[in-house]
Amino acid sequence: MKPSVSDVNSALQGIYKSPTGPSVCAFFDLDGTIIAGFSATQLSKQRLRNKDISLQEFLRTVNTAINAVAGKADFEDLLQIGADSWKGRNHQDLMAMGEILFHKKIINLIYPEMRKIIKAHQQQGHTVVLSSSATCYQVEPVARFLGITNVLCNRFALSGEHLNGELSKPLIWGKGKAQAAQHFADCQQINLKDCYFYADGNEDEALMHLVGQPRPTNPRKNLARVARARGWPIQRFVSRKNNGALRSTAGVMSVLPFAGIGLGLGLLKRDKRAILNYASPRWIDRMFKINGVKLNVIGKENLWAQRPAVFIFNHRNNYDAFMAAKLIEKDFTGVGKKELENHWLTGTIGKLADVAFIDRADSKGSVEALKPIEELARKGISICLAPEGNRVDTELVGDFKKGAFRMAMAAGIPIVPIVFRNAEMIAARDAAVMSPGTVDVAVLPPISVKSWTLKNLESKISEVRQLYIDTLNDWPKN
Repeated sequence: MKPSVSDVNSALQGIYKSPTGPSVCAFFDLDGTIIAGFSATQLSKQRLRNKDISLQEFLRTVNTAINAVAGKADFEDLLQIGADSWKGRNHQDLMAMGEILFHKKIINLIYPEMRKIIKAHQQQGHTVVLSSSATCYQVEPVARFLGITNVLCNRFALSGEHLNGELSKPLIWGKGKAQAAQHFADCQQINLKDCYFYADGNEDEALMHLVGQPRPTNPRKNLARVARARGWPIQRFVSRKNNGALRSTAGVMSVLPFAGIGLGLGLLKRDKRAILNYASPRWIDRMFKINGVKLNVIGKENLWAQRPAVFIFNHRNNYDAFMAAKLIEKDFTGVGKKELENHWLTGTIGKLADVAFIDRADSKGSVEALKPIEELARKGISICLAPEGNRVDTELVGDFKKGAFRMAMAAGIPIVPIVFRNAEMIAARDAAVMSPGTVDVAVLPPISVKSWTLKNLESKISEVRQLYIDTLNDWPKN
């Protein structure tokens, strides 16, 4: 089956047509299903960086893995290595380590498609369970982030607050995972025939046979073969597959030929903005094509209805500012965080565009830094920024800061809202590379600020923010 967004939409439609209530249960595997790759790999990398793995543990792990392939060891042997290595460690310290790992690495590996599917089950009132053979230190931070309260995973036995070197039984793996799910369902008086199971591993076949709605997700070879034979619907997601580092680098470096031509035009016209007006839209368009990113835009006419304007957008990842820049095309400036000022690319672009780089911790200094931007707006230059300030890793809309709206009032120019939907499909919140995908964009009509005053400013900002919420909840038709 060719992976596509339609697979997600089809899955969501099926969920929303299913019976509601907690008597329907949805079990979700973690590694390869909710996240791309293995959380254990990320954990091992972090431990290696922290020099937290001894040579003895490393060699023992390699030897056990080789024996497992040869059928002379199993998953319990691998898990026991962790129990032995962490014997005596404080449980809460390890939980804190898992939380740090999640926010540094795992969060960016979560498939946005699976977040939508999990949310759909939750909206239907289904009992959602995260069932994984990984340890609680890897699983529970993910469950908390996704709002999943039921967790079946492997745990190490404790003596007080410290690990005692033993494994808690039963183990969650293969038939053990199926038995744990069956026990959970029995305790909740749930019929497994009313349940879903999303998983990728060959070892998950046992539970797939027990549930009424098996959902092989990114299945490995053997599970895919069984799924095809039994007619189970297969889902494959690519939004977090293959980090695309080479593709991303090629996209960034494609700026060079456009910058060269733009520089020539700038020298000819003796206008530094001519460099940016030529190079920026062409480079961003090339960068997106190289990375397989497309924009599906509604309301394009609103981009040009009134200029200059303050263009605002909802902030989701490192690339939505580029999407906004592609839409606005020319004669605009913006606001960025201070850390970007010294970057070879963003710093150079910022200087050409007269971007205000602000220190968010210095509110007074930030206000002063925005004054030159207001003056540019009075001279016909538009402004582009995200009123939320920080990237928001949620489908909700964060609180809006006042800066963008104050500048619009000071310059006497309108606000033009740009609403991004599905931006998480091309990149997670802190991702350094893009994945192929389509982002939906709605450009709303310009909003006049002529009647705005300091007295009604907060209520006016709330109204604009509500426009974002309403648009995301009820997306306009073409």
